[in-house]
Amino acid sequence: MMRKIFRTIGLALTALCGAALLTAASKPAPAPAKVNWNTVVTRTPADSHLLGNPDAPVKLVEYISYTCPHCAHFEGEADAQLRIGMIAPGKGSIEVRSFVRDPVDLTVALLAHCGPPSKFFGNHSTFLRHQTTWMAPLATLTDAQKARWSNTDFAARTRAIASDLGLYSLMQARGFDRTATDRCLADKALAERLAQHTKEATEKDFVNGTPSFVLNGLPLSGTYSWATLKPQVEARLR
Repeated sequence: MMRKIFRTIGLALTALCGAALLTAASKPAPAPAKVNWNTVVTRTPADSHLLGNPDAPVKLVEYISYTCPHCAHFEGEADAQLRIGMIAPGKGSIEVRSFVRDPVDLTVALLAHCGPPSKFFGNHSTFLRHQTTWMAPLATLTDAQKARWSNTDFAARTRAIASDLGLYSLMQARGFDRTATDRCLADKALAERLAQHTKEATEKDFVNGTPSFVLNGLPLSGTYSWATLKPQVEARLR
């Protein structure tokens, strides 16, 4: 009698376990975690920085100069719209390349590159959005300042430019102390590479002004503003 009872209980437990397994098997697998592409930054071998999905079908390259007012205007108009409509859904990526035009532009570019890749787009935006403030002293440079800016010592020259334009304060607000900032300003090897990349941009992508754009490998002639770039980007996002 007892054996019969135990056998009945065993059969019942087996049935319950089987039902549980069937239930578990019928449940859909959890959805993969959604990637926040606006936080994914990749530094390229060409010393540029790419924001978003590296495998996105729409690839926008921006050539910018930090002393270019049109670049600052473009940043203010386009940044949020590109992040929301193109970067966030993983449909597109933005690659920012420095186009160095003068010693001031080079100095700021070195500071934009300061720190790990995750810092770049914050640095980049800070310098463009505060451009009118830090460029204001250019109109009233003294002879002594001009002499410091002509120093043959590379690091001394970039430090003088950074000091006279108030760039140290902007870097401090970004979390860089003076030692870290000076280390970035002394990166002559990067400066030389940025100058070479600028030369290559004029030869390969026909860049002769900023901002300039390359969309899916095609240089965009006559496109220097968000108003002219926007419809071209949107056409490829459809």
